[in-house]
Amino acid sequence: MVNQALDDFLKTLDKGNFTNAPYIKKVEKPWGYELIFTPDNLPYTGKIIHINSGKRLSLQVHDKKQESYFLANGECNLIIENSKGNLETIKMEKGVGYTMLVGQKHRHQAVTDCDVFEVSTPESGNTYRLEDDFARSTETEEIRKDPNRGWST
Repeated sequence: MVNQALDDFLKTLDKGNFTNAPYIKKVEKPWGYELIFTPDNLPYTGKIIHINSGKRLSLQVHDKKQESYFLANGECNLIIENSKGNLETIKMEKGVGYTMLVGQKHRHQAVTDCDVFEVSTPESGNTYRLEDDFARSTETEEIRKDPNRGWST
């Protein structure tokens, strides 16, 4: 019975969509760069965020996107909104994950050069920048289509 169900499932697949081609897209940022390792047409996004020592990402909030992070190397602080609506600073620990829900304010701040893995829902909706060291405004879906998302480095 299980084999029949598997056979039926396999017959529904369009194997023409299967690929073993590598993929990477580098997006330069004023604080470092992102290496996006998932194609745009998937229902999720995976990336490595490289943050240069002493730099920080904007204090931001997403209207559609949820994210989870994992510190791969270096030292990084995560400034996040807690359940009372206050911002608190957490020293990220290697080996554990951190999740930001839709509408939750957050910011990364590199103590040393660091790499943070991020998995998320697709990059859709708006990223509202509440504070930004580089005077960048809200990132919209239209801006995401531009090389380096419209910002020079």
